Amino acid sequence: MKDELYFIKTDPVSAKINLYNKLCCEEDGMLTYLKDNKKDNLEIIKSKALDNIENFSREEFCSVFNWFNAKYGADPEEMKTQLFVHGIDIFYDISNPLCIENFSHILSGYEDYLQSKFTFTVNSESFNHFLIYALFFTGLANAEEKYLFEFLKPDHKILYSLAEKAYDEKRYELTLQPEMYQYFSDLYDCTKFYKGSVITI
Repeated sequence: MKDELYFIKTDPVSAKINLYNKLCCEEDGMLTYLKDNKKDNLEIIKSKALDNIENFSREEFCSVFNWFNAKYGADPEEMKTQLFVHGIDIFYDISNPLCIENFSHILSGYEDYLQSKFTFTVNSESFNHFLIYALFFTGLANAEEKYLFEFLKPDHKILYSLAEKAYDEKRYELTLQPEMYQYFSDLYDCTKFYKGSVITI
């Protein structure tokens, strides 16, 4: 199981200026976190930062992330600040491995219904639909306050039906962590008006 799941929004303008300049000024530091053909891969990352950071591959995001973690990881808030300044906004994270497993399980069920797999970069509209489905799924299991559940239900009947069917089929095979509904509520609040891509690593 993963120890941390990060949700990221990007700022291509900040990356084009700040991340690109940092990569140019600190090439040797970044090279350590690249695999084969390090210099060529660094040039590719620099080129993508200059063009649009959303074109990074998962491996390229992870390399930059690991580089910043090595420099600033002793202070997680400082690391997030530095990433933000350089165009990578970690707007939410889940650190409980059981909750990460729940998230993956719910996402996998949703992908099965769609008959389509999400990549690590998802457009905001698709991500938003998944979050609404996940809110319904976890809301069916959670007897606590469900204002958002009830608010969204009338406008998303198809997603509610999918979630209800999935919950009926899977409730006995999934040990759902009680905080999952709140995680999905928070993620929904963080992204409901956002129009860019959402990246998970």
